[in-house]
Amino acid sequence: MSQDCIRKLQTATREKLRKLNSLRGREVQPGDFWDVVVLTAADRSQKTSYELQIREKTDRKELPLGVHYKVFSDPPGPKIGNGGSTLYALQQLNDIYGNALSSLRVILIHAGGFSQRLPSASALGKIFMAFPLGDPVYQMLELKLAMYVDFPSQMKPGVLVTCADDIELYSISEEQSVRFDKPGFTALAHPSPLLVGTTHGVFVLDPREKPSHSEMETTSCLRFLHKPSVKKMRDSGAVCKRQNGPVSVSDAEFVYTDSTYYFDFDTARSLLNLLKELGPLDCEIDAYGDFLQALGSKATIDYTSNTANVTKEESSLVEIRQKIFHLLKGTPLNVILLNNSKFYHIGTTSEYLFHLTEDAALRTELGLLSSAFSLQTSDSSGCCVMYSVLDPSVSVGAGSVVEFSRLGEGASVGSGSIVSGCWVGPGLSVPDGAFMHSLCVDHQDQIRFVTVFFGINDNLKRSVDAPAYMDELELCGLGLAQCLSRWEIKNEALRFSGDASCCNLWNACLFPVCSDQLNSFSASLQMLQAVLSGSTSPLPKDTKLMSMQECLQSKNLEEMLMLRKGLHTEITQRRVSS
Repeated sequence: MSQDCIRKLQTATREKLRKLNSLRGREVQPGDFWDVVVLTAADRSQKTSYELQIREKTDRKELPLGVHYKVFSDPPGPKIGNGGSTLYALQQLNDIYGNALSSLRVILIHAGGFSQRLPSASALGKIFMAFPLGDPVYQMLELKLAMYVDFPSQMKPGVLVTCADDIELYSISEEQSVRFDKPGFTALAHPSPLLVGTTHGVFVLDPREKPSHSEMETTSCLRFLHKPSVKKMRDSGAVCKRQNGPVSVSDAEFVYTDSTYYFDFDTARSLLNLLKELGPLDCEIDAYGDFLQALGSKATIDYTSNTANVTKEESSLVEIRQKIFHLLKGTPLNVILLNNSKFYHIGTTSEYLFHLTEDAALRTELGLLSSAFSLQTSDSSGCCVMYSVLDPSVSVGAGSVVEFSRLGEGASVGSGSIVSGCWVGPGLSVPDGAFMHSLCVDHQDQIRFVTVFFGINDNLKRSVDAPAYMDELELCGLGLAQCLSRWEIKNEALRFSGDASCCNLWNACLFPVCSDQLNSFSASLQMLQAVLSGSTSPLPKDTKLMSMQECLQSKNLEEMLMLRKGLHTEITQRRVSS
């Protein structure tokens, strides 16, 4: 990117943050903001969790007021994907608002799922992940609302669909505005290298519409490709050649990739009719691949039988895709090319650490801090500390994130680690590359604490068919059977929660249940250090062990939020007194 493009992006981003900040904690006027903000949740437990957090946020005046904040959970049963969640959310909006829905501007944020690649966001949700900026500290929800703060006033009634784990930054010239006022679908598009296109959706633009080479232009789209190969992009005419103008990629060739899209209320009605026709869903529908691939004058039905990108293939999927195709075929797909824009995905531990501690571009664009809403006097350059109380003698290594935690005298955190929701006792040392996260759980009718630990790069989703193959699973680079031997646990004593034919680090019952937060962290740290040092650290007799999966099923959200409230009170009071 040229220095001029970078400067414009920074200025535009800071202005959006300023605008949202001016709306936080005050009643917004009709037309100034969204009428309804919808979060989707995976199940009823997650729905309750999200509603509780939104209530706390509005009570603390961290969100604009006078807005309808709604949380809709997927129905019990099979996973239905974000496409299925979109359909059910529309149905619930229709049930609540009826005919009035056709006059509302709605943002629909897909926030369901259990964040297995970023477990510190599992209990409370990725949409409530903290960022080191703002006072009170921003969470992903505020960041999403800030980046789209200009949209409602430029939008006909309809629905804007987005996801909870990405951020889109963009700049446009003063005389331009991002308008959602056309029938059908209107999608935002970002210039991206061809390799990025292979993991995203890619737009094939109409070559007859000559580009204006401005920061923003609106054009029509012939078809949408979902995670295509480079050959497919070339054969379909999706590859663009770089010319003069503010395009935020330096590659000579690039493609336009997807992020967020809007549809008007006529289209919403069509989608509601689709749900009636389909009946109860029994397979995953993709809100991008399955909806957008049906759009545009060159769309073909071929994609409906391509299940290469599907996690679990159900027999009904192809038939449902074909129904979607026939229902949406002929619906316009307009594309807003945001030529000076950036797309950031923050859905994994490594992405999270990089963007919050190392990524100089994002730090400058958002104004990210090394220490946000924390009590800390030691040098914190190169790391990120949020919403935490640290003794002045504490050291935190470069590339590490500490959030919602307390660290006692002489404690330390190595480099490239995540410490979330923990109480680290005096003198304790968190190793390099460690993930440690304390959760509050209800266990045998009592409030207890569990601290889960993994290596930053551990694959929590990788599964084996039976406990006999557990050594194919690696914890901190060591086979699971070897880890058990260091804790003097027999292989046959290890329990996996949930489906016995699917054994992974997520459902392995490895983590001790303790009576308080301080001892919970200490017990798990001893286990982790034994794995890394090759020493043995036998567990006390009759120690109860839980999996991450079980922790989420029995989490005590009210207690976790009370702990955060305690941190909030202490930080606020001590800042005032100092």
